[in-house]
Amino acid sequence: MAQRAVAISPASPAMLRLGGAAALLVAALILAPLAAVLWRAGGAGWPGPADWAALRFTLLQASLSAILSAAFAIPVARALARRRFAGRAALITLMGAPFILPVIVAIAGLLTIFGRNGLVNSALGALGLPPIDIFGLHGVLLAHVFFNLPLAVRLLLEGWRAIPAEHFRLAAQLDLSPATIFRTLEYPMLRARLPGICAVIFAICLSSFATVLILGGGPAATNVELAIYQAFTFDFDLGRAAVLSALQLILVAAAAVLALILAGNGTAAPGLDRLVQRWDGAGGLRLWDAAVLTLATAFMALPIALVLGRGAASVLGLPVSIWMAAGVSLLVALASAAISVLLALALALPRRRRFEAVGLMTLAASPLVLGTGLFLLIRPFTFPGNHVLAITALVNAAMALPFVLRSLSPEIRQIEATYGRLSDSLGLSGWHRFRWLLLPRLRRPIGFATGLAAALSMGDLGVIALFPPPEAATLPLEIYRLLGAYRTEAAAGASLVLTALSFGLFLLFDRMGRHADT
Repeated sequence: MAQRAVAISPASPAMLRLGGAAALLVAALILAPLAAVLWRAGGAGWPGPADWAALRFTLLQASLSAILSAAFAIPVARALARRRFAGRAALITLMGAPFILPVIVAIAGLLTIFGRNGLVNSALGALGLPPIDIFGLHGVLLAHVFFNLPLAVRLLLEGWRAIPAEHFRLAAQLDLSPATIFRTLEYPMLRARLPGICAVIFAICLSSFATVLILGGGPAATNVELAIYQAFTFDFDLGRAAVLSALQLILVAAAAVLALILAGNGTAAPGLDRLVQRWDGAGGLRLWDAAVLTLATAFMALPIALVLGRGAASVLGLPVSIWMAAGVSLLVALASAAISVLLALALALPRRRRFEAVGLMTLAASPLVLGTGLFLLIRPFTFPGNHVLAITALVNAAMALPFVLRSLSPEIRQIEATYGRLSDSLGLSGWHRFRWLLLPRLRRPIGFATGLAAALSMGDLGVIALFPPPEAATLPLEIYRLLGAYRTEAAAGASLVLTALSFGLFLLFDRMGRHADT
């Protein structure tokens, strides 16, 4: 027990110093590389016509991706909210898979169906019809909807769950039609939540890189992130890259602020937390919901199943370089996850919004500019080519930091709100507070956050594509090279390995956290 009365403070000075140091480190990681690129460029001019075209395409594809993802998510989420069936929980779990699925694997799956030699074009050729071309704006939109439709469904499903069961029971007693139930109960929820969901997807699609790199299809389908990559690799125009990076930083930051503002409008109505029962889905609506869920499941599962099925036949014949790249990716992913979780803990423990806001800033930064700036910063001291993997791990950790931070910060605030006063009265502070109060209750979210960061790093194709090492390539880079060489069978086998490792890392750390929590 404490020997005297103690003040109940939100955070100890040691935690505040730790959070301040972490915030300064993250801010330096974002701003110092950008400053190095600007300094090396000797100043930067006004964006040119190609830059404004990239900006217009970025805004167009992000807006359309958000609208299409949200629009298609409404009937899928409504069907899941209205139905109870065997496998429903597994289907909802599947909705989270594309978020940690390596982008390069998903694109390979989409090419298996919609590519030049894919299933769709093979069927069209058999019917004597002209083939379709997946490359361009429509290909980018298809991939973005594939990635963001499940996110929108999960967010909307939470909105349907927030409608009290008593409201649906009353609607059934009044014998309201499905259209009236939608107008009086569901539409107000959608009106409150859809703007925030669209803003989140819009912000995510603004900085898309690998999708546009592979499916963009030329200058007419180049976004700002791809324009930064081209400025580095083709022209080594650091000034243009810096201007584009600053422009993207402003765009994504504004979209993130808008998403935070709009996401706060969907407050739940009061209820008794009873299980929701629906009586408005008989007849043709049952067939409609079944068709919607079948199409959504096929859209999400078929591309991955095909590429993994093709990969199973060739995985044993993969060259040694693929397995070496898998080992390199594992090391980079583990290092990146450790850095990201440690930074997130340091930022979240003081429970200061300004520290967390700094951590969320990395979502608006360009990983290509971060990587190039770090190369320029260490160049006077050592040869940057010897540190490509370390720089990749550091940049990947920064890119995963916002997601890790959002996994840990609410849990820390809840623990402190519940047990903080008792801990203060016992005189627990600093390391002892973390060891005995926070860590035992954070093992589950730490396991989840570590697995998420490792999976995201495992499948990343960013900095490593800008400065590819001659010998120690990562697995996503090897798959990108195989796709570029039209070695689709080998690419499918490598995609199977990458998917297994990504999901394996996530499940391993998540289960470790759950096991420690029991």
